[in-house]
Amino acid sequence: MATLVAGANAALTAENPGLDHVVVGMGWDIIPSNGPQAELVPFAVMCDAGGQAVSNEHLVFFNQLVSADASVTFVGDADQEQIDVDLARVPAEISKIIFLAYVDPEFRGQGTFGSVRSAHIRVATAENRELVRFDLATTGLEAVTAMIFGELYRHRDDWKFRALGQGYRTGLAGVAKDYGISL
Repeated sequence: MATLVAGANAALTAENPGLDHVVVGMGWDIIPSNGPQAELVPFAVMCDAGGQAVSNEHLVFFNQLVSADASVTFVGDADQEQIDVDLARVPAEISKIIFLAYVDPEFRGQGTFGSVRSAHIRVATAENRELVRFDLATTGLEAVTAMIFGELYRHRDDWKFRALGQGYRTGLAGVAKDYGISL
């Protein structure tokens, strides 16, 4: 297992011959408070070569558990936020899949990532053998309301993972604008 830093890449399929299926897990702890608390929502966006969402049917989250082509599936529950990716079924038009979490303002009020600790993203095999992990920095995030944890992306005929940790002060609306998602 490799632990990555922000901006680092890891070759998944090149270093693991025969790998055609991964589980991307995201996790965090929330510090309890009496004020607004962050209720984080995991989200995956399937993007084309231009870095834009292919369509709103190529998003995976709690209200849309499976992508249009059934290659990406939300399999999380109350304790684990996991997204299953069948790499062999991902259409050729998909160049990358970004994984993010945003603060749901309707659940507990206008919380931020300021109360989030121990945030991470991990990529594992279908058998739960961890391939890579990225622990996000969780300081200075008092104004951040969405965070891109990382991305799976194609590199020639292989799949790689890039650790990102890119925060947005504009929440899901900012992510939607950058990736061409209709809200």
